[in-house]
Amino acid sequence: MRGCLPMRFSLLFPMILQWAFTGSNLAVAPAPDYEGARYDYSAYTECKQQPEAPLYNGGVIKNEIPGFHEAESGSWSPSFVLVNLTAVTRYSFSCWVKIRRGATDSALLKARLSTSDGGGMKCIGTSIIKRDCWSFLKGGFVLDSPSESSIIFFQNTDGSKIIDISVASAALQPFSVEQWEMQQNNSIRTKRKRAVAIHVSDSEGNRIAGASVSVQQISRDFPFGSAIAKTILGNPKYQQWFVERFNAAVFENELKWYATEQQRGHLNYTLADEMLGFVRAHQILARGHNIFWEDPKYTPAWVRNLTGNDLRSAVSSRIESLLSRYKGDFVHWDVSNEMLHFDFYERRLGPNASDEFFAAAQKADPLATLFMNDFNVVEGCEDARSETDSYVARMRELVRGGAALEGIGLEGHFGKPDVALMRAVLDKLGTMGLPIWLTEVDIAGSFDRQMQAKYLEEVLREGFSHPWVDGIMLWTALHPNTTCYQMCLTDDDFQNLPAGDIVDRLLEEWQTRAAGGETDDHGTYSFDGFLGEYEIGVSFGNNSVETSMSLCRGDETKHLNIQLLL
Repeated sequence: MRGCLPMRFSLLFPMILQWAFTGSNLAVAPAPDYEGARYDYSAYTECKQQPEAPLYNGGVIKNEIPGFHEAESGSWSPSFVLVNLTAVTRYSFSCWVKIRRGATDSALLKARLSTSDGGGMKCIGTSIIKRDCWSFLKGGFVLDSPSESSIIFFQNTDGSKIIDISVASAALQPFSVEQWEMQQNNSIRTKRKRAVAIHVSDSEGNRIAGASVSVQQISRDFPFGSAIAKTILGNPKYQQWFVERFNAAVFENELKWYATEQQRGHLNYTLADEMLGFVRAHQILARGHNIFWEDPKYTPAWVRNLTGNDLRSAVSSRIESLLSRYKGDFVHWDVSNEMLHFDFYERRLGPNASDEFFAAAQKADPLATLFMNDFNVVEGCEDARSETDSYVARMRELVRGGAALEGIGLEGHFGKPDVALMRAVLDKLGTMGLPIWLTEVDIAGSFDRQMQAKYLEEVLREGFSHPWVDGIMLWTALHPNTTCYQMCLTDDDFQNLPAGDIVDRLLEEWQTRAAGGETDDHGTYSFDGFLGEYEIGVSFGNNSVETSMSLCRGDETKHLNIQLLL
């Protein structure tokens, strides 16, 4: 355990028991100034025989003051006592946890924060813990207002099970807003950009100083898009507005089974075909959403009445008709949507039904990346069904069953976002080594448009800067009378609303502006560019040349040699 002594305490739910506290409680000193603090993206989703050392050497946590706290369930939980927490500071929390003894071999554990302002019990992180090894809990929180005295305690989500747990290597690290943004910018610089050196020479290989170089980015590597609906068809203003911004699209409902086969055997892909024609014409990549939806409410009525072989025949026909028609057209498929929350097909076809769906989809369209996709994974940690470790466990179960699971979809229907918790969730999911996409990002319609824009910017900056996120899709398909699922980017005349202004500002920030200059004494012009496609122009005297360049991810400087015939 590398010199770390575990703290042992009991979680007793739902009863209160008298017991002797045998470990040390942890108090937290006021946060000092952390100049240049660097966020640690480390995370673990595999149980370990011994816990790792605490992140940040424990941060501001100190071993002091034994005590315990009465949790909201009426049980007692020894706790981390926190003093003088500040508003808007980003707090990263982590620890290792293990079941010491109890009535179960595994449990879902939540870390909760209680503040002196009476703001309730906030979930700040979760982990599935086990009896025979140590599990990593990573989370975080941001406060709206300062708290002189706060407590982090732990809750077993199954109140009927009494467990005794050990905790080790706890850490709490505060980051100022400036430090958090600095880390985001550093990640963007290393993961979304790359240094380029353009070397200009003559036909003899002599470097040319003072040559004029122009650089123009013509496309972005990072997929950033939005949902579209049939309302974009025959609407040139909508189409122009969309094409000027986005390089990716997903159909809101038009590919779903209830839309393409309302009656058995009566297939209608007319709308999907026309929408696909639009995105193809503008070289926009498209996600396939979805093949199946586990929620029975969104399953065709005629399918809900099927059982056994009749249902198997129907789902087989669905995969065959959909993917044979669109083979190679969609870069992703959400194979069985929201399977963490619903299980319509597995209850009727057996626990291996999803494995079979993935296998059939891969055979039908081997070039498409196959995703799980679900909600409340990255938005918070109150929903036990979509807790991070539960998502990881479900993915591993699919892989063990032979499913060709290749991508992680996070819907991202946010209320008020907590960027510290969001980053911790992405860290843990990143341990799977699979592409992560934010697939349906929006902000709840209960907020006014200015607050939606503010919160949207927080989510998009966190997503774009995170090293494991490979794409972002907004869920903002526009319908008449400025109606969207939760959040619109424009009005009906395609004038930006506040959220649309945020999107435009970030897209402008996340591309290489027109660059240019002269080569130095060594015949070199250098710049940092966002990944994507470029047009390069070089001229000297009466001689000029134009070329193109693909700037792909890499740790080394990209070198481009250009020769002028003088």
